[in-house]
Amino acid sequence: MEKTFKFMTAQEAASYVNNGDVVGFSGFTPAGSPKEVSTAIAQRAEAFHAEGKPYKIGMYTGASTGDSLDGALARANAILFRTPYQSNKDLRNALNAEKAPYFDMHLSVLAQELRYGFMPKPKFAIIEVCDVTPNGELVLTAGVGISPTICTIADHIILELNENHPKELRGFHDIYEPLDPPFRKEFPIYKPSDRIGSPVVKVDPSKILGIVRTNRPDEVGGFTPTDEVTDNIGKNVATFLANELKIGRVPSSFLPIQSGVGNIANAVMASLGANPDIPPFQMYTEVIQDSVIELINNGHITFASGCSLTVSNPVLEGIYKNIEFFRDKLVLRPQEISNNPEIARRLGLITINTALEADIYGNVNSTHVMGSKMMNGIGGAGDFTRNAYISIFTTPSTAKGGKISAIVPMVTHVDQSEHSVNVIITEHGVADLRGKSPIQRAEEIINNCVAPEYKQVLRDYMKMTDEGSHTPHDLAACFGMHEQFLKTGSMLGTDWTEFHKN
Repeated sequence: MEKTFKFMTAQEAASYVNNGDVVGFSGFTPAGSPKEVSTAIAQRAEAFHAEGKPYKIGMYTGASTGDSLDGALARANAILFRTPYQSNKDLRNALNAEKAPYFDMHLSVLAQELRYGFMPKPKFAIIEVCDVTPNGELVLTAGVGISPTICTIADHIILELNENHPKELRGFHDIYEPLDPPFRKEFPIYKPSDRIGSPVVKVDPSKILGIVRTNRPDEVGGFTPTDEVTDNIGKNVATFLANELKIGRVPSSFLPIQSGVGNIANAVMASLGANPDIPPFQMYTEVIQDSVIELINNGHITFASGCSLTVSNPVLEGIYKNIEFFRDKLVLRPQEISNNPEIARRLGLITINTALEADIYGNVNSTHVMGSKMMNGIGGAGDFTRNAYISIFTTPSTAKGGKISAIVPMVTHVDQSEHSVNVIITEHGVADLRGKSPIQRAEEIINNCVAPEYKQVLRDYMKMTDEGSHTPHDLAACFGMHEQFLKTGSMLGTDWTEFHKN
């Protein structure tokens, strides 16, 4: 017998969620993230707090979310714990103030670790859909994330039926949840367009508590326009890869691209599309941005597999208006599949991610400002980097108007070690670290990637380090540039003798 679902207000849905409950949310970035019920939960928390009563919930998401989820709950002081990636300013402030306990995770492992029971089981799954059938088939919207797993293991499901997304999205998703060890099988994806699962998330209809109707667009903000620095980074990436093609280290048919999020990623994609020596290519990535859709429209990208359509609302509207054109060019997968290391290594992905800072030996910090303040999280960079055909990290050579060098003697936090980082690229040039010793890597990075005003500073550091070392460092001085910034507001003028201890 088919189930008749109850329609309810967001406030009614939120009333089921009590202090101490653990909730899993759909989406990946603001794409596909709930908006109505999360806002109502935040309001419920504020009401409890006004009465002097405790109210906080544990939160699992796919990655970052919209302000109506992360922002609203952070401002309401309603977070018992939170994982994985985030990018909301209010949440960042809360977690750095130890008001919202946060633990960072590789995005590919979250779903399986929930199934393994490594973390508290979610009581509720709150899922944004564009359609639901009486027998429990859920058609997701613009992001997948961990939706299949939280629907499987949660006790109850609350749906947000968002009419801003057309029902015709059915067929764009490839929903696959692997068996757990020791029964797991290989993922039979041999090219980005291969499908291995279902177009819908299938759930037990009896678990659905109710449906909240909404018609709200995704809260994907506009991306910062590219500038001379990011454009030059993009051109350097494209030139490097074109040369790899020319000398035969990359197959003539090219290889699938994985690219991170933000204005640098958009600049890189634009440069790849504009370079006449780069043939049309495919993507196997996590986040599909505006630049990817533009390259699909003009034929430079022939297919894109990802976890979400993290595009601006005008671009998303354009996709929906021309949905049949995109039907055989896009697929959205759970992050357990989009970010899977097995698939990344099999497909031979060329991975392009962004560093906050890198050191002269090739270690990369993607997450922590000055080693202690969390920025966003590691996201999928580690999933891809360690298993890439070629792993590339990009960064502007300086920040804060030149007061910070992105290249330092030693990173203050290591997310990607030198063993996984093949290439570092800034607006000044390319450091190819493959097959080089630590001292050779340092010379390559300083000569090609460091801003001119910091080259001598770093060369002076190298001269000061102990001779006869495999990876020379002065442990008393290796964070001298950071100390100089904290003391004066600029890394310029770093005097190593101030930090060096004889």
